[in-house]
Amino acid sequence: RSARDAVISGHRYCTVRGTVAPAINFEVRLPVHGWTQRSLQTGCGGLCGFLGIRVEHDTGCTPVTDGSIVLASTDMGHTSKGFGSGDESWASNPQMRIDFAYRGVHVTAQVVKALMIAYYGQKPRYAYFSGCSDGGREALIEAQRYPDDFDGIAAGAPALNFAVQNSFYHGWMAKSNMDASAKPIINPVDLPVLHQAALDACDANDGLKDLQISDPRTCHFDPGIVQCKGAYEAGKCLTPEQVATARKFYGGAVDAQGHKLVVGSVMPGSELEWAGVFVPRTNGGTIGSINMALGTINNLLFIPNPAPGFTVNTFPFSDAALASEEPARRLYAADNPDLSGFAAHGAKLLLWHGWSDPHISPLNTIDYYNRVGILMGAEERDTFVKLFLFPGMSHCGGGDGPNEFPLLATLMAWVEDGVAPQEMVAHTVPESTPPGMPPDLAKSDLPPAPFIARARPVYAYPLVATYKGSGDINDAASFAAAAPANVDDQPIDWLGHRTSGAGGR
Repeated sequence: RSARDAVISGHRYCTVRGTVAPAINFEVRLPVHGWTQRSLQTGCGGLCGFLGIRVEHDTGCTPVTDGSIVLASTDMGHTSKGFGSGDESWASNPQMRIDFAYRGVHVTAQVVKALMIAYYGQKPRYAYFSGCSDGGREALIEAQRYPDDFDGIAAGAPALNFAVQNSFYHGWMAKSNMDASAKPIINPVDLPVLHQAALDACDANDGLKDLQISDPRTCHFDPGIVQCKGAYEAGKCLTPEQVATARKFYGGAVDAQGHKLVVGSVMPGSELEWAGVFVPRTNGGTIGSINMALGTINNLLFIPNPAPGFTVNTFPFSDAALASEEPARRLYAADNPDLSGFAAHGAKLLLWHGWSDPHISPLNTIDYYNRVGILMGAEERDTFVKLFLFPGMSHCGGGDGPNEFPLLATLMAWVEDGVAPQEMVAHTVPESTPPGMPPDLAKSDLPPAPFIARARPVYAYPLVATYKGSGDINDAASFAAAAPANVDDQPIDWLGHRTSGAGGR
């Protein structure tokens, strides 16, 4: 264990680093002056394996911006170069699997509370957790398994169906985009024409043409509309093979009988965000979803690990394969809708997701929210759980819709002042290299979309923002809350429903 004074972003902290046996590394930053008896632990994305405190969506959150809150995070018990990097050998260790699945975040929370008592001589008043992607899974794990650890939790784009997400979802998307020579069928150059076609078909569904689809569930778009009439012209139309691939993307993984193997897939309007995931960043380049799927399938899901390892072509997309993942599901999943312990603690949960997320379908989060309501009652659920869905936002941020919003300030106001959140105003921000991504990997052959300075209200689900009929469409004041369009909001029927949702644990 080590401790030292450090000035970070202009604020002075006592920074403590240490290890919880066997190998869970943590970092805690304790404000030297002005502590307000709050702590914020942040999640770790991908398969974690690195130590870093990353605070997301802190607009208007004074305790974070003025350095008066304790900050903490963990590497979840192993070291790694990143998701899909090919160095998942740590996962052959059963204890490291457990520490990644749920123990690492919990014991770090215990350490943080002990350090605050030791350093300040008093207990914290409010403990918060915020994470996105796997960090969102970690957030839900805390609410489900350790409901007394935190008073307020923000779970963004949660990988709550972890085993399925990193096998059937990414595996299907990668396989769907590989031709007989293992070359990508759809490339970045093909995405703008597909995206524009989706907008042409569905942009006006909410009564306003504004280059974004407010609720993609109302969009019944067939990519065949942009199939080439003659020879293929890159960036102008799609070949029949590309149309078939796009349909597989939107439809999601199914078995040979057409039964769903995933809760949901990508939504119409998200096409520009596919580059770098199941479409390569550069024309003819590497498909990222291959490594995302195989790193998990061949290292984290089975005991013993498969030998030889699967490829995306040999991995079976079947009900039997889904059943074989059941031990891994129970280890990693954050799909338990029973949040009664969290509610009894008096804690609050903010769920949030971008409609244009290419990594994790927002339908997963909506389905989880609905299943909590079925088990606990919608009225009870809505006293401590709120869901926000952001049109045009990609994975955890970015995208061509408003994607920066006062998440932490909203959560703290709910926990500390009892102000139940009804809306958050989101703003567009210029695109930048995703945090932690080397500039060379961030390069893309996809032309940058023009930046539109826009502010929009996003309302607690199921309400949606509707244009008032006058005023600047880029001004949040021109919109009001309205009931949603007629969409099916029942729990999604997929092969995993036998173990997820109300029947989960």
